[in-house]
Amino acid sequence: MAVSQTEGEYLTLHEYVRAAHQKLDGNMWDYVVGGTATETTLLRNRLGLDKLALRPRVLRDMSTIDPSRSLLGKPARLPLLLAPVGGLESLCPGGGMMVARAAGAFGVPFMLSSVADSSMQDVAEAAKGIKIFQLYARGDASWVDEQVRKAMDCGYDAFCLTVDSAVYSRRERDIARRFAKPWRAKGGLDTMRYQAAFNWNDVRRLRDRFDVPLVLKGIGTAEDAALCVEEGVQVVYVSNHGGRQLDHALGAIEVLPEVVEAVNGRATVVIDGGFSRGTDIVKALALGADMVGIGRAYCYGLAAAGAAGITGVLELLETELVECLGLLGARTLKEINRSHVCKADPVYPARTHSAFPLMSPFADEY
Repeated sequence: MAVSQTEGEYLTLHEYVRAAHQKLDGNMWDYVVGGTATETTLLRNRLGLDKLALRPRVLRDMSTIDPSRSLLGKPARLPLLLAPVGGLESLCPGGGMMVARAAGAFGVPFMLSSVADSSMQDVAEAAKGIKIFQLYARGDASWVDEQVRKAMDCGYDAFCLTVDSAVYSRRERDIARRFAKPWRAKGGLDTMRYQAAFNWNDVRRLRDRFDVPLVLKGIGTAEDAALCVEEGVQVVYVSNHGGRQLDHALGAIEVLPEVVEAVNGRATVVIDGGFSRGTDIVKALALGADMVGIGRAYCYGLAAAGAAGITGVLELLETELVECLGLLGARTLKEINRSHVCKADPVYPARTHSAFPLMSPFADEY
């Protein structure tokens, strides 16, 4: 496989981050980069990745390298999916549609958030590849069931339930700015009680009533991962909401090994939380993840340059991923395993952007 070469204004990932920082107003920048309360979970996401080092193997024929993977039985160009993000239209007009089209054209899965402004139908028509609809419960059981039916009618390949948001967190960057996110009020703030009441009985109802793969996003323990498998969930999605929900949780990558052990190959394991570079993706694969979600990374591309920016970020991540595989001596993703990673001391202090040392150190600050 030939390594992609990004052309144009932005030639490194940090340039997309810098451009997004320059183009977004303070409210939206803080929304993208911030976390809950002390932001400890957000920083642990990055620190957990920075505390892992890679162990290369040499003198192997690396003339061909294949970074592709499948999800839900369909091929993906990279072991990457574009995670659901609310407020895409506030990052760039038409952002939801841009993300759907860019993901489909590039060949990676895309998840549409139920609090996005773009309609489920319009995005389905724009997304030519693997597409998954992600739901926050904003109504009773019949309302949730109707959302599943709509997603299935629109051709979504799976239905994702976000399960780490029974209580909405205090995101102090937003509070300090008095920033009221318009998409958060979608459906009415009084409907958020339905998310608080959502439970395993609802998962069982959807499993029994609908023939669609279920994804549970927000799994953070082996115990809940085991319950996912017991209840027939096809995709166990390890996530702490990018550090935006429970403060003082472990970093996502730190939770991954116990989840992989609990799942034991009986479901697909996806993870997100601080993944910013190709080397980050390889670390997750080495610890047993099947697919890695990115959120902030593609948001930077979208804010910097629209759909072309998303494609540019994906191309750079592909370049980094292929380079990493080649230098580790792995021709395919199946050859990556735990022998390729070990613990190490982090080089940089934990920051949202410690993966981008060429960025200003003040870019994380309020």
